[in-house]
Amino acid sequence: MANHKSALKRNRQNAVRRARNRANRTKMRNAVKAVDTAIEENSVENAQAALKVAVPTIMKVATKGTIKKETASRKISRLTKRVNLFVANA
Repeated sequence: MANHKSALKRNRQNAVRRARNRANRTKMRNAVKAVDTAIEENSVENAQAALKVAVPTIMKVATKGTIKKETASRKISRLTKRVNLFVANA
């Protein structure tokens, strides 16, 4: 347990940041799952709509610093590639 005033403040800040990061990560994962669900349901319109929601969500999470920008770029690229392949084969 922290004893110094600065250490107590640091613990409070870390708790707030952890909660914010967890919420952002959850939003991102839910957006990606929505795309996956649409692909499993063989719905081209829903997959493309879910992708349009997921891409800005992933970038926003990267902008906030929850994930790195390279990670966001990789996730977006793979997700877009998956949707495009699904649309081409549908």
